[in-house]
Amino acid sequence: MASSRAVAAPASQVLRVAEMEKMSLEQLKALKEQSDLEVNLLQDSLNNIRTATTRLEIASTSLHQLSLRPQGKKMLVPLTASLYVPGTLDDSHNVLVDIGTGYFVEKTMTEGKDYCERKINLLKSNFDQLMEFYINEIVVEFKMQVASKKKIVADEAGVVLQSKIRQLPAATQ
Repeated sequence: MASSRAVAAPASQVLRVAEMEKMSLEQLKALKEQSDLEVNLLQDSLNNIRTATTRLEIASTSLHQLSLRPQGKKMLVPLTASLYVPGTLDDSHNVLVDIGTGYFVEKTMTEGKDYCERKINLLKSNFDQLMEFYINEIVVEFKMQVASKKKIVADEAGVVLQSKIRQLPAATQ
């Protein structure tokens, strides 16, 4: 189920290029640091969503494979990511689904698969929304770099022009 919540745009996305060009270098540096933090946060969020999606896809595949096994089949049951114990499949029609924070709900195999698919679709939708914000933030960072370089070049050009102007009266005498 897709979320209907709108995600607020980062503050730096509101700035226009003209506004950036009016800022001092110090202001642009501060804005760049803020934007870097936002980009890092977005990257972490995207990685977390990607990891969760992969885990749910593995769970969905496992449910499918489990549904193909006959009752009474001997198998290894994972207790942790690296610890497995021998077990026997008692019920191939019902599963316990981890719904978060240590809560499990008993569902049929089909309901378990549907739960995984709904969660995968929700995560993919959230991933797409965050990716859009991430791309926008990268564009804003690029615009800030361009504005900073323009400022630096303009400052350097101003210094050169001032030195040339100072040399003019000496050369005309």
